[in-house]
Amino acid sequence: MTAPSEPNWFTSSYSGGSGTECVECANVAYGVLIRDSKDRASSVITVGTGAWRCFVEGLRKD
Repeated sequence: MTAPSEPNWFTSSYSGGSGTECVECANVAYGVLIRDSKDRASSVITVGTGAWRCFVEGLRKD
């Protein structure tokens, strides 16, 4: 059995570049993972693909 790989975390280019004032996201097969960039060991929020798509589309409309 192969161990799951570590998610590829990223921050928005709008975050200011310091990496401490934003959330980090990672795309996975079943949706998107979200965590606090200041406390990477804390809880992770999982959002389904459809919900994430609606969220991003809503942001683009603003």
